[in-house]
Amino acid sequence: MHVAVSGGTGFIGRPLVDRLLQEGHQVRLLTRDPRRVLPRPGLQAAALLPAPDLAGCDAAVSFAGEPISQRWTAAAKRRILDSRVQATSAVVEAARRSGTVKVLVSASATGFYGGARGDEPLDEGSGPGNDFTAQVCSEWEEAARPAGHAGLRLAILRIGVALHTDGGALAKMLPPFRLGVAGPLGSGRQWMSWVHRDDVVSLALHALQTPAASGVLNATAPEPVTNADFTKALGRAVHRPTFLRAPAAALRLALGEMSTLLLDGQRVLPRRTLETGFQFAYPTLDAAFAQLFVKTR
Repeated sequence: MHVAVSGGTGFIGRPLVDRLLQEGHQVRLLTRDPRRVLPRPGLQAAALLPAPDLAGCDAAVSFAGEPISQRWTAAAKRRILDSRVQATSAVVEAARRSGTVKVLVSASATGFYGGARGDEPLDEGSGPGNDFTAQVCSEWEEAARPAGHAGLRLAILRIGVALHTDGGALAKMLPPFRLGVAGPLGSGRQWMSWVHRDDVVSLALHALQTPAASGVLNATAPEPVTNADFTKALGRAVHRPTFLRAPAAALRLALGEMSTLLLDGQRVLPRRTLETGFQFAYPTLDAAFAQLFVKTR
């Protein structure tokens, strides 16, 4: 396949581009500054905005967006929302004009379901929440839907907390854990819908290549855990104690509204994802940590 990828220099997009190239596909990397992309066999760079050229591409992946892990000032909220909607809309419009693109895989997040859903099991058919992350994900997904209306097969991946030691949430957690000064966040009872980053990449490839993979697919491992259980498992993986609980009030004071990402949770299940035939390489947290920390043992 010839696949156009936006967000291909990010935490998930970068290994996705690597996998595509390793499997012999051609990649058109859509970026704000094509001049910064290092030449590689099978890879070409093109401008993402205002209008990428997708002629000749068979498929497109839209993963671009401003990092959400920052203090949510009014300006930051606008950047977080606009970056996702504008990039997705640009890819959708280019895919529609190309005459060759048949499938679009677009990112979203489990933030769609909102926070504070308690123990309620949530699958791809569950309704949205009503907080900031739910608003962002709802508008993000709406920006992708015209691709489906135009006859393209559209898969929307609602990605959970993607885990890898070279970036993302886990890389930020590791320093205090390795120092032995970490513990549960707030009550620790909030659910964490996590996923190994390799499984997100594999699901994106599965969605590109599998006709049954359309609509919303939850990119979350089939066994979500509470924050307390996640904390214990990570402590075991790095051989450190996890007794120092972080009070909810202190996190709210330090992080403001963004603290809801840590203190609220959702129990998200990949029902539709599994129905398409996808198999998670790391269905349990212990399996994920065994792979991620194998070199440190």
